[in-house]
Amino acid sequence: MELKLYPDRILRRRCQPVREVDDEVLQRAEEMLQLMYETDGVGLAGPQVAWPRQIITLDTIGEHEDPRIFVNPRIVNREGYTEMEEGCLSLPGVRARVPRAEKVTVVAFTILGERIEAEAEDLAAVAWQHELDHLNGILLIDRLSPTQLMTLREELKHLEHRTGGEGPSG
Repeated sequence: MELKLYPDRILRRRCQPVREVDDEVLQRAEEMLQLMYETDGVGLAGPQVAWPRQIITLDTIGEHEDPRIFVNPRIVNREGYTEMEEGCLSLPGVRARVPRAEKVTVVAFTILGERIEAEAEDLAAVAWQHELDHLNGILLIDRLSPTQLMTLREELKHLEHRTGGEGPSG
């Protein structure tokens, strides 16, 4: 399993729902979780590993206990406002303060098919929003002001040059 980097087109693709959790989905989800831990991430979404399905992994506590794999997640409520510095495994070297809801209510399914509804705030809320953005082809740079983007211009150009692609900074 390989991590896809900006400006790879898969990162801009809207993901399809997971229709059935079979052995292949279970194996790929476990590989995603392992890759997330190997790269010191707090979350990872399907398109970041070239898998355009609505599946994410999350661990905002970092204790590697109670692995969190979520299928077909959606945010059903947002409250408040916060800005927290974010990074992204698919945008190495890019960090920025991103406007987000301070608290979210999420509905998702576990890998075992159990429906959950959970409230998250602070880092957990930001992580949910960040990963669900990925499922909709949205990157953290899409949430930034033009001024913020200008400050990241060199980092984005470096990523585009390294991969031979063109992105929004080009």
